[in-house]
Amino acid sequence: MSGTASLQKDANIVVLGTDSVGKSALTVRFLTRRFIGEYGHIESIYSHNVMLDGREIVFNIWDFPFSQELPSGTYTKDKRIQWADGFILVYSICDRASFNGIVRQVQYIKAAKDFIDMEKVPIVIVGNKRDLHHQRAVSSEEGQLMALATGCQFHEVSAAENYHSILMVFHGLVDRLQEGRSVTRRPTGIKSIVKSMSAVFSRRRTDSV
Repeated sequence: MSGTASLQKDANIVVLGTDSVGKSALTVRFLTRRFIGEYGHIESIYSHNVMLDGREIVFNIWDFPFSQELPSGTYTKDKRIQWADGFILVYSICDRASFNGIVRQVQYIKAAKDFIDMEKVPIVIVGNKRDLHHQRAVSSEEGQLMALATGCQFHEVSAAENYHSILMVFHGLVDRLQEGRSVTRRPTGIKSIVKSMSAVFSRRRTDSV
């Protein structure tokens, strides 16, 4: 049992993106395999254990409503950025404005994190709503080029239709964490802020993702 405990790692992940891009849907799809299309503006931290390549990874995922994102001039004290080991930045392929905001989010994160090599900040850019291809406003090539220019990974997914692609997003981020730096740091006070999954899903969702 002690050997298993020694293999356990924490991965603290912040999910960012503008309203209605599917941040919460993507996160909950990973946690439960279910797609839920309606959410309120609820700040949540989820904890989820996964066995990956013989190691137990504890995913601590912080999902923020857009209204609380990126306060200007305070990034060095931003508790989310300092807490996180890695980041998932989500935009909708149907919403060019959400795509255009990704570069600013990358710059904000890299300015706040104390990395010697800024190219190694673990960030994954995710274009969501691939199933709505008939409403596409951002091409796959644009997403790939942005990721290349900013030194990030890139995935284009459909949280509504494909669980496996969501799995690849989170597992790929953990791979990058392990390549770049240790993920053994424990989150401060995580037990006091992890939200009960049953409580979250029992609430009535009124705002569309």
